[in-house]
Amino acid sequence: MLERALRLSGLVTRIFREAGWDLVVVGGSAVEFYTEGSYMSGDIDLCRRTLQPIPLRLAQDLMGGLGATGGPRSWKVAGLFVDMLGFLENEATTPCRTIGTPCGPITVIPAELAVVERTLLAFYPRPDAEARSVAKKILAVCLSGDTPVDWDEIRRLSGLPSFNVAKELDELKNEVARELGGKP
Repeated sequence: MLERALRLSGLVTRIFREAGWDLVVVGGSAVEFYTEGSYMSGDIDLCRRTLQPIPLRLAQDLMGGLGATGGPRSWKVAGLFVDMLGFLENEATTPCRTIGTPCGPITVIPAELAVVERTLLAFYPRPDAEARSVAKKILAVCLSGDTPVDWDEIRRLSGLPSFNVAKELDELKNEVARELGGKP
């Protein structure tokens, strides 16, 4: 499933890039790719980097060329959903990451942002065990060094008013570190 999602992300990203639109993988899809499939999103979430919206007819034509059904912002292709979520909101100062796929490179939100977003979802608007599990998975790959991150940037993001989850992030990070057998 991971390989199929990576291929499709690469293909969709490539056809939109060739049409003049840069896309970034966000949300659960980003977590899926950072955790190398330890968490499976089930869809591919994409945002555009420019303020200007992608013309709906163009998006329909491009996705239709892949045999997609649905639209104008959510399509089904090869058994997976591809969702265009709008303009990329990225408070991180660390760069987006590039991941190679068999169909071309994809851009993924910074892992630092993914960690903080997933921590927010784990606790607000109410504690959520499933979202907590996802947050722990991305924290585990970051703490293990499989996905290098800037911990100062994670602390900065978690303290921003738009997230305000510094305490909760520390709690989860310590819990995951203990589970991995390391120091909190």
